[in-house]
Amino acid sequence: MDFQIYGFTNLFLFTIILFFSIAGATFQENPKSPISTVPQINSNSILVALLDSHYTELSELVEKALLLQTLEEAVSKHNITIFAPKNEALERDLDPEFKRFLLEPGNLKSLQNLLLFHMIPTRIVSKTWPGRGRVHSTLYAGEENVLQISEKKTEKTVSSAKIIKLDDIVKPDGIIHGIERVLIPKSVQQDFNTRRSLRSISAVLPEGAPEVDPRTHRLKKPAPVPAGAPPVLPVYDALAPGPSLAPAPAPGPGGPHHHFDGESQVKDFIQTLLHYGGYNELADILVNLTSLATEMGKLVSEGYVLTVLAPNDEAMAKLTTDQLSEPGAPEQIMYYHLIPEYQTEESMYNSVRRFGKINYDTLRLPHKVVAEEADGSVKFGQGEGSAYLVDPDIYTDGRISVQGVDGVLFPLEEIKAAPIAAPVAKVVAKPRRGKLMEVVCGTMGSFAFASCH
Repeated sequence: MDFQIYGFTNLFLFTIILFFSIAGATFQENPKSPISTVPQINSNSILVALLDSHYTELSELVEKALLLQTLEEAVSKHNITIFAPKNEALERDLDPEFKRFLLEPGNLKSLQNLLLFHMIPTRIVSKTWPGRGRVHSTLYAGEENVLQISEKKTEKTVSSAKIIKLDDIVKPDGIIHGIERVLIPKSVQQDFNTRRSLRSISAVLPEGAPEVDPRTHRLKKPAPVPAGAPPVLPVYDALAPGPSLAPAPAPGPGGPHHHFDGESQVKDFIQTLLHYGGYNELADILVNLTSLATEMGKLVSEGYVLTVLAPNDEAMAKLTTDQLSEPGAPEQIMYYHLIPEYQTEESMYNSVRRFGKINYDTLRLPHKVVAEEADGSVKFGQGEGSAYLVDPDIYTDGRISVQGVDGVLFPLEEIKAAPIAAPVAKVVAKPRRGKLMEVVCGTMGSFAFASCH
């Protein structure tokens, strides 16, 4: 009897050990995948409705404030009510200085607090609107984060704002009411007042005391810039605001003294293009269609250097009318082909061979042009909008460098946004008038202007 009980006990213990061993092995072979904690938002959510609604100013601020993930977590836990200010309240009625304060990168927390102050984690519809008034906490976690919701006669209000569109957008996980003005929490208003007072205090930048020559007891003057030296300011400081390339007053070492004869150098390289052949369209742009030649000459006269990526006539013939019909399109196209550096075919090829890809600044801020080595040459751009360096060093004088390419370059953002067009047949350029001149003249003719000659 004792033996049977002892054997039964051993058998029972063996069975338990075997069970846990198999379970442990199964767990090791099939480990559980981590459960995703990211809430799933469907297309019928109140957040999707807000982003697609007519409250465009509010939805744009929500995206800029990086609040989508926070709101997705809030919606996954409970219904929310959003009091959405009308577009005019955020666009015109709001103090411009306060709006600039909210959009500054360093004030992201203030923008988030302002937006969360308009949302409560409770569903309030018109049928259940509190008549005598009730206080609700908002999604903003700071002090005084409550809204007073009340009704007086037929007018419903939230704190100091009037409801102008009741039950405007209704979804299973939330509701949106339109209000007439923006609700500003005290903490955000205090942050703005503090920043504005500090700005007024620090309006005058501190400067060092002037240096005095101990021998003459007079103020030391800055050393003069020698003639022919590179300009003190970068080329972007020399550009006038707007689409023009005209330099600002006194950007470089000489100003009106013209240590460099930029106008003659620009004329020389345009003449070189014409004699070289195959670049008549580009010459038309520089001389007849725009004032770029004169403005480039001013830049070179002030001591700046330029590298021109010159598309040949075959590349220019592929441009469509839509690409040229926008105001200022020829200038914008050319700005993207002007590099504020002096580069030759040898220097660019050595750079791309050594570093792989090079991003060159262009005069079309803030876009850059990418260069890389391909088939023993230099390729500019990416994808279908790329161009190869086919005619190296057409013109190099130490200040202006012209490199011929077989395609017209556009920023990558414009290539992605451009619709897919049908292939365009190649057109041989006319010797005296380029395609850009024909398009512009046709546009002027459609507006009853005199024809171009």
